[in-house]
Amino acid sequence: MRIAHVITRLIVGGAQENTLLCCQELIQRHGDEVLLITGPAIGPEGSLLEEATAREIPVTIIPSLRRPVHPWHDLLSYRRLKSALHEFQPQVVHTHSAKGGILGRMAASSLRVPVVVHTVHGAPFHDYQNALSRNLIRLCEQFAATRCHAMVSVADAMTDQLVQARVAPREKFSTIYSGLQVGPFLDAEIHREATRLQWGYAPQHIVVGKLARLFELKGHQYLIDAAPSIVEKFPDIRFLFVGDGILRQQLQQQIDRLGLREYFQFTGLVEPARVPSLLSAMDMLVHTSLREGLARALPQALLAGRPVISYDIDGAREVVIPGKTGILLPPRSVEELSDSVIQLAQDASLRTTLARAGQRLCEQRFHYQFMAQQLRQLYLDLLPAQGS
Repeated sequence: MRIAHVITRLIVGGAQENTLLCCQELIQRHGDEVLLITGPAIGPEGSLLEEATAREIPVTIIPSLRRPVHPWHDLLSYRRLKSALHEFQPQVVHTHSAKGGILGRMAASSLRVPVVVHTVHGAPFHDYQNALSRNLIRLCEQFAATRCHAMVSVADAMTDQLVQARVAPREKFSTIYSGLQVGPFLDAEIHREATRLQWGYAPQHIVVGKLARLFELKGHQYLIDAAPSIVEKFPDIRFLFVGDGILRQQLQQQIDRLGLREYFQFTGLVEPARVPSLLSAMDMLVHTSLREGLARALPQALLAGRPVISYDIDGAREVVIPGKTGILLPPRSVEELSDSVIQLAQDASLRTTLARAGQRLCEQRFHYQFMAQQLRQLYLDLLPAQGS
């Protein structure tokens, strides 16, 4: 098949890694002709453009395709998207992210591409936006949903949210979990000793990790707020923040005000290939984001044999099953977060039990080859229905 994927930015992030793995698998395993269309990889998160080149994925960059709303840039992007698709002549167009998803579906629909699919990696409208922005984005998504044949959610929770918002009927959705290269995470333990030595952790230290960009709604401040009571009861605790972003200075100032500098470390921006080794240094992962589709950090940690404490948001409960693979907490809770970290810190047997169950749950469900196989079958199922 000839398949075009469209995404707004090829930055370091879950949706982008998912898209690269899908493109790679379609090319290498199925022999499909694939084109990845994207805007410039602008932002502090880092770029995956070199990764796409290394994987021999053809990429077309549209310079005007940017995340912020800009009428002139958006009109220009639409025209260039339409031109690129017209030249490539795909049978399938698969879009990702808000801006790329809306403009990509409009362009593909106007060209009468036989199959148009959109993946919802996270609802683009949410309760933390002002009402005007939220309603405008919801209306745009409702319009764009009429310009595609199917929608893929990375978690059942995404489908529920968009159906409730009347973006599209439930029968238009399928859930296909976001794929990972599971092997490096299953083998993460071999890096533990060297990685802990690199970061200065002693054998008695219990390392609490958080894997997320240092951005709004990622919830780092709640873990910092919980830290004083954790440190008071468990002085051997240490905290490792993996990632970078605009809030780094603000978070470091919050830590300094609490007098906890010696307990926290920041890795800064890391390449995706380093994530398994960093997870190996941890004893648990804490996920305090307030908004995610289904954060890749959750299955990544479980695959690496690390139990998870997560706020109960969006798709988290589909992998963090209370009492089986981890602990779920109310969003923004601090006292419950502190108690849960202390509970796991004091109980190595519980950490092991939760992590092993998580590995079993995630090993096939989040394998990128399984994801690509499901997506390709969706394309094939849709093609006859569209008379192609």
